[in-house]
Amino acid sequence: MPYDVRITRQARKDIATLLPRLRRKLQDILIHVLARNPYEGKKLLGDLAGSYSYRLNYKDRIVYSVDERMKTVYIERARTHYGN
Repeated sequence: MPYDVRITRQARKDIATLLPRLRRKLQDILIHVLARNPYEGKKLLGDLAGSYSYRLNYKDRIVYSVDERMKTVYIERARTHYGN
């Protein structure tokens, strides 16, 4: 059973800044990867402990959390982690 994918307000803002090609790639990742197996990403540590990261391209990452009880993936961010 696939997971439901929800996008936070902040992630929507991030997605709006992505190039159309990256938006299509993000949609494919959400449908074909994270909705099927959200634990495919890298588990994060430190301030982001409890969240996961999945690579969108060389500099941009999808940061998300998983609610196993609700079978829901929450997309928190979809942008660079390099600060620009």
